[in-house]
Formats: sequence, C-alpha cells, structure tokens
Amino acid sequence: MLLTVLFLIGITAEAMTGALAAGRQKMDLFGVTMVACVTALGGGSVRDMLLGHYPLSWVEHPYYLVIVAVAAIITVLTSSLMTYFRILFLVLDSVGLAVFTIFGVRIALEMDYGFIIALVSGLITGVMGGILRDILCNRIPLVFHKELYASIVPVGVIVYYGLTELGVSEDITVLSSLLIVFTLRIIAIYFKLSLPVFDYQEKQAPRLERNKLWHFPRRTSTRHSYGFHWKKYGRLSRSAPSGDDIVSAASPQTPDDPQSPDDPHAPAHIERS
Repeated sequence: MLLTVLFLIGITAEAMTGALAAGRQKMDLFGVTMVACVTALGGGSVRDMLLGHYPLSWVEHPYYLVIVAVAAIITVLTSSLMTYFRILFLVLDSVGLAVFTIFGVRIALEMDYGFIIALVSGLITGVMGGILRDILCNRIPLVFHKELYASIVPVGVIVYYGLTELGVSEDITVLSSLLIVFTLRIIAIYFKLSLPVFDYQEKQAPRLERNKLWHFPRRTSTRHSYGFHWKKYGRLSRSAPSGDDIVSAASPQTPDDPQSPDDPHAPAHIERS
C-alpha cells in the first residue's frame, strides 16, 4: 500500500515537471498533456514493452492517465507559483526515482530474470521518462550531464537484490532500497555531485608543407597591367602624339634614330628640350 501511494506521488511530480518543460517550449495544452504523460509513464511503458510485460501499467490502471492529465492542467493554471515549490519538486522527483527503480526491479524479478536484467529494468523505469521528455522538448537529456541521477539507480538495485537473496522481508527490503536511493539523490543535489565530464572538441592540426601528401606549385599571378605609363621625353602640344611617337617614347632611342629629339627632322609637334 505504501509503495502504491509513493508511486502515485511520483507520477504526479514527474507529470508536473514534464508540463513545465513543455511550457518552456511554448507548447499548447495538448502538447503539455502529452509531454506530462510521457514523462510520468514513459519509463514504465518502455520497460514493459522490452520485457514483454503486458498489459502496460496505464492500460491496466487507466486512472494513472487521469491523474497525470489533471496534474498537467493544474501546473498550467498555477504556473506562476511553481517557482516557489522548486525544492519540493526536487524532493518529490527523488521520491519518484526511488519508487520507479523499485518497481522496475520487482517486475524483472517477478518474471524470473537475473540481476543484469533487473538492473536494466530499474534504470529504464527510473530515467527513461525524463529522457523522452527532453527529447520531445528538443534538448540534451538532463540525466546525461547533470548531478548524479541515473548513476544512483544501480546502488538501489544492488541493495534490493541483495536483501532479497538474503531472505529479508519484503517491507524491509523495499524501505531500505527507497531510503538508499532517496538519500543519495538528495546528497547529490545538495553537494552538486556528478560524474566526470568528457569534453572533446576536435581541432584542426596545422598541416606542414613536408607532411602533405600532394604538393602543388604555387600559382603566380598572370595578370598584366594594361595601364599607359607616359614617359616624359618632351613637351607635348595640344595634338595627341601619333602611333610612331608612342612607340618611340616606349623604346630606348639612339642618336642614329631618325625620331630622336636631336634629329633636325623630328616631328613638328615635338619641340626639343
């Protein structure tokens, strides 16, 4: 009975966090409700489909959907007050993580699976709802780069599985596992504990000339200057020089050149300097 009550509290808290995430993306009421349902019930649904555990939890108990939808609508109506309940949300989210983990382990063990499958079942139940929520909201899932969240689940699974194998009563096993997961999550939030982050930024190494596989000669400029450079070789009259004069000005002249300024038969429009 206690586990069922905690489960209802957990899906309510998860539904409200999903609704807030949808509101940050400016979704309409249908989108808010869908994201809330996926956040609260998505982890259990994925677990049941992978393990072949039918019917799904919300199909067997349709009132789960009603609770989640009502929680989403209440979140929309009271969104201006949600900033005052941030600590409460963190606490309820920690409770939900612990409860979902226990549910996942229990279902796997009831289906006669071993420790590895029980661990995977607990992980999927505990974190898959948040992963789906963040994917729908087009962002990197928070469980991949924030405080310890998914990393706490294996500890709870080990405690639950170990106490079960030792023959400890069901109530003590459940309460012990819940307290371990909840306490570790609160400690991780308070001290901001997280796993080491892998930061890989690819940088292009400079390629030296001797390391290149192919060597291409540098292209030299083939552009030619077509501007006219007038050489000062005399005073020009108002009339433009003829073609012969331009050639004469561009080429070196010798005293034997008949177009030389020293030639007495030079053109009339060029005065000797």
